[in-house]
Amino acid sequence: MRILIATDAWHPQVNGVVRTLRSLAGAVESLGASIAFLTPEGLRTVALPSYPSIRLALPPPGEIARRIDAIGPDIVHVATEGPIGHLARRHCLRTGRRFTTSFHTRLADYAAARWPIPADVTWAWLRWFHNAGSATMAATPSLVAELQGRGFRKVMRWPRGVDVSLFRPRSEVDLGLPRPVFLSVGRVAVEKNLDAFLALDLPGSKVVVGDGPARAALAAAHPDALFLGERHGEALAEVYAAADVFVFPSRTDTFGLVLLEALASGLPVAGFPVAATRDVVGDAPVAVLDEDLRAACLAAAAIRPEPCRAYAMTLTWDESARRFLANLQGAGVWTEAQGRLGDRRSRLVRA
Repeated sequence: MRILIATDAWHPQVNGVVRTLRSLAGAVESLGASIAFLTPEGLRTVALPSYPSIRLALPPPGEIARRIDAIGPDIVHVATEGPIGHLARRHCLRTGRRFTTSFHTRLADYAAARWPIPADVTWAWLRWFHNAGSATMAATPSLVAELQGRGFRKVMRWPRGVDVSLFRPRSEVDLGLPRPVFLSVGRVAVEKNLDAFLALDLPGSKVVVGDGPARAALAAAHPDALFLGERHGEALAEVYAAADVFVFPSRTDTFGLVLLEALASGLPVAGFPVAATRDVVGDAPVAVLDEDLRAACLAAAAIRPEPCRAYAMTLTWDESARRFLANLQGAGVWTEAQGRLGDRRSRLVRA
């Protein structure tokens, strides 16, 4: 079964959506499926206002439809709501093809924080966008419930995973900084609420990995913090392993893959008691969530790495991929695709 995923989020962007989609593609192959991507690669792009590192594709008329037809997928999944996602959605509707979508980003919150766009307006548009599909996938139980409460139809949970072979404790790694080392990883942008972490009076060291439009201002305002810029692969895994506590100050994330990466590296989590963070850590003794973020950081430093690692070991990309494929079956698009494949085989036999 060949699945096409249409996504506006792609390299060189560094975010959870891109990492999720790449990890999914690797995991589904052992389950009898393959994934092709429809991305901004090869298309003219323009920078998103106020966020130049994110560029939006401007495909020529008919280009997305031509690319979909050339790939010839059995199933189409629309992962993002940008120009590529919108045009893939429109092509499916015009050709009578059922499709699924996924909800990765709180666009209503992010748009309201950057531009004078009422959140209700964005939510109405998102509802219109996703309800045209056969199902919408969301990462956590609380997000599923929220979307259902906002009028999204047929919302299914699609959990995430972590590469536990890459992200693991490494006793030989040391940043050479005063301990404890409090670490935050992610886009350095206003919606990540990093100032809530950087303004804390904490012992040891504060380290930020990532880049984004707020980096220069935050680095100037907090000279005591070490900003390492973007890190990937082994370099990123080594920074996790060299820290003592992972601090997640975001209040708007839908999931936070970095939480799983930190836990797999043996890091306890400190954060606010918001739905996305609670959904990831559950009742496991691997995190301290408190409206007093400083208290959460200090308390989390006492948590041993062993339960953190053990908890992350239960959250694999293989299981995430199985759930994704099960959702395609539950939405009816897998069965429909099998029917089309059977019809094609019958025509070939008759010919």
